[in-house]
Amino acid sequence: MSPRRTLGTAAIGAAGAAGLATIGAAVGVTRHRRALSRRPGPGPEDHPDVPLGSLRSAPLTVVADDGVPLHVEVDEPETGAAGAAGDVTVVLVHGYALTLDCWHFQRLHLRRAGVRTVLYDQRSHGRSGRSDLEHATIDQLGLDLKRILDEVVPDGPVVVVGHSMGGMTVVALVEQHPELFGDRVVGVGLVSTTAGGLDVGRLLLPVVPAKIGLPLAQRTIATLARRPTSVDRLRRLGKAVAMVATDLFAFGDDVPAAYVEFVDGMLSATPYEVVAEFFPAFGGLDKFDAVEVLGRVPTTIVCGTADRLTSIGHSRKLHSRIRGSRLVEVDGAGHMVVLERHEQVDAEIDRLLAAAGTKELAG
Repeated sequence: MSPRRTLGTAAIGAAGAAGLATIGAAVGVTRHRRALSRRPGPGPEDHPDVPLGSLRSAPLTVVADDGVPLHVEVDEPETGAAGAAGDVTVVLVHGYALTLDCWHFQRLHLRRAGVRTVLYDQRSHGRSGRSDLEHATIDQLGLDLKRILDEVVPDGPVVVVGHSMGGMTVVALVEQHPELFGDRVVGVGLVSTTAGGLDVGRLLLPVVPAKIGLPLAQRTIATLARRPTSVDRLRRLGKAVAMVATDLFAFGDDVPAAYVEFVDGMLSATPYEVVAEFFPAFGGLDKFDAVEVLGRVPTTIVCGTADRLTSIGHSRKLHSRIRGSRLVEVDGAGHMVVLERHEQVDAEIDRLLAAAGTKELAG
């Protein structure tokens, strides 16, 4: 078993053996797993003929400014396709401990609509190269996004959509290059994300009071990063708990078991060291002043009301700071709303594309 572990593993490791017992007792791991296995499979609206994570296009490599190779895939419209959004390119930016595959349904939808779409794995995630610790920051992710735009979308209008850490990446780009918004970037989607004030202690230690949660979580992450074999051992012992934790913390409703397995697979494929390296970046994030620039372009903010990681309050605050933005509160959905309510997210991207194509841009 390789030493590649997840945010869910971090939560398990942080709680330790006693934490595993507590979580198991609290949620009834065995009962939950059995219930998960009995859930209905994907319906016709889930396109079961296209397996989750199976969409691919010819890979490109974009080299970041510090030399890290970024894995990029571009879905080009078929020759002669009308295209739902003219010559616009949509860039999809994924979140923490995930990969570009998390956009499965949005990618399929945009392909069928004939929209040019760019996806990439963030540094140290998926098929991209590993970053050093110094560059494992949200600001560096913003610089990486700028490099992607320069190399892969050098011309034409762009709509950028970010989920979770991907939304923070977009906000970092806003702070670094506000001149792009209203010029090249003509629309923005922020999904299940924030620009600061995230209680990251809750990500790993939800049962610890907020005042001590963050310092304790940071110490735990740092300690476990020095002992990856211990994390591996805990992951093996707590595999059932990790699946239940993924279900509880990533989703709001009883989604098909295939969704839970898909997300857990991405999480478990993320090296534990990567989880540890990026974790400190979330506690210091404070970019709400920067987001006001997004009032220049159509901006849609989407979040599930049952999101346990970046709660709906963060999206409401973003909405209050971005003039003219559209806030979509998805009732009962969790953090992985891009999967759980993919049809609604797809519809909001369509709406954003339409708005970006008709609004007169501010300079």
